[in-house]
Amino acid sequence: MPHTDIIWDLPDPFTIDITVRDEDTDRLGHANNVVYVRWLEDVSWAHIESLGMTWSLHEQTGKAMAITRTEIDYLAAANADDHLVLGTWLTGYDGRFRSSRQFQLVRPSDGKTLVRAVSTHACVDMKTQRPSRAPKEFAEILGAAVVTGGKEL
Repeated sequence: MPHTDIIWDLPDPFTIDITVRDEDTDRLGHANNVVYVRWLEDVSWAHIESLGMTWSLHEQTGKAMAITRTEIDYLAAANADDHLVLGTWLTGYDGRFRSSRQFQLVRPSDGKTLVRAVSTHACVDMKTQRPSRAPKEFAEILGAAVVTGGKEL
């Protein structure tokens, strides 16, 4: 099934391709839950960097968006050598401090959604690790990228 034939929860996801490696699996023979969290982080960074929210911008502003909550629904197992497509969307930004993101992991060979997840993020000062208002550069990027219809903050 081509990426264009995948039935996504929201339109126009940012996607990455994943091939499940043997070392990604656990004793049960399927992808370990820790690996799913790593994949969510990988696609999140790739997405924001593609929007211009690069690590150098984080360093320049001294701010970063830190995960405050992740909720994952494991719907079906992924196994070694499975080819997967992980899609993500920015689904909320309050204009100051918090943002949210939605994920969908699909196995194109059968069109099955394996995982749905949401995460929320808060802007923090990178030196103090304390909450901080998002800089205008973040606000412009996050505000412009929000897809409507996702799970609310």
